[in-house]
Amino acid sequence: MNNTFYEMIFKRKSFHIFRNVGDESIKEEELNNIQKAYSAFTPLNPEIKTAIYIVPETQTSCKRGGEYCILLYSEKKDGYLQNIGYLGEQLDLYLVSQNIGTLWFGIGQTQEKPFEDMEFVIMFSIRKISDDSKYRKDLFQSKRKSVEEIWEGEHISGVTDIVRFAPSACNSQPWFVKNTDGRLSVYRYKKEGKRGIMPADKVSFYNRIDIGVFICFMDICLAHSGIDFEKKLYSDDGAEKEFVLNTEYRLG
Repeated sequence: MNNTFYEMIFKRKSFHIFRNVGDESIKEEELNNIQKAYSAFTPLNPEIKTAIYIVPETQTSCKRGGEYCILLYSEKKDGYLQNIGYLGEQLDLYLVSQNIGTLWFGIGQTQEKPFEDMEFVIMFSIRKISDDSKYRKDLFQSKRKSVEEIWEGEHISGVTDIVRFAPSACNSQPWFVKNTDGRLSVYRYKKEGKRGIMPADKVSFYNRIDIGVFICFMDICLAHSGIDFEKKLYSDDGAEKEFVLNTEYRLG
């Protein structure tokens, strides 16, 4: 993982609407660089084919003041949602490093047709940010669950306290980590009887994308802390359970 990604964790924020961010436009060269950068990102599952397609925001249902939307496409295979979350978060952090503001826009629709054997999964709204003051000033002021709510077992400095700031749909933060003798088990977690503001039939869809985002944060933080690891992925069919194991890390 690019160490710049770790630095961008502290800078990024979700622009729920782009307002007073300057008048700069994203240049054609920058759009080309986004495509090149995406092709170099590390997938969670290299056997799942994905692609991005960039269109003006006006060609989508997103009306948040962005200039463009990045459409993320994927083959529909086991683990494709986690894989898109993992790749999408690398894209998110890359864009921040280029002073391009982002918004994961889960409910967005596009008139673009599926291409090849891939289908549309989710989109980003993006816009050039000309003033750095518009980004996050203090990561720890962000509204997130406490460490105790997402982590069981021994804490890992620089990891436990940072991964909880991963973005998620409707800030649902659907994850839980158990640290057992240097083995980290990452679960998709949903408190029984609670789903927040998302439609019930969409919760597991978006929360599996969220878990991919969280795993990306975990990998970035472990690598930044100099901790070697191996990880094993588990199948998650979206079942409505309180704990669903997604990934297991063995730390070096």
